[in-house]
Amino acid sequence: MGLIVDREKIFEEIDLIPRDKLQEVYAFIHYFRLGLETARGTTSGVMQYAGCWQDMSDEVYEEFLQDIEARRREAFSGRRFNETCVD
Repeated sequence: MGLIVDREKIFEEIDLIPRDKLQEVYAFIHYFRLGLETARGTTSGVMQYAGCWQDMSDEVYEEFLQDIEARRREAFSGRRFNETCVD
């Protein structure tokens, strides 16, 4: 990729688009921007939990990890079989 484009170049390209296609271009740009805003919001929402296990004792933390591993094994145990089956 590596191509750096400034706003002026983007506006030049938009000026070359036929008027009857501008609604499609607007919709693309609008939803692209909304997606970026949503992604930024998700990150900040998740970051509020950063360090929340900090006060957890080593024993409780170890039990927590073991529980997660057991749940993952259980959740994915049938999946491997299903992925190799051909109906």
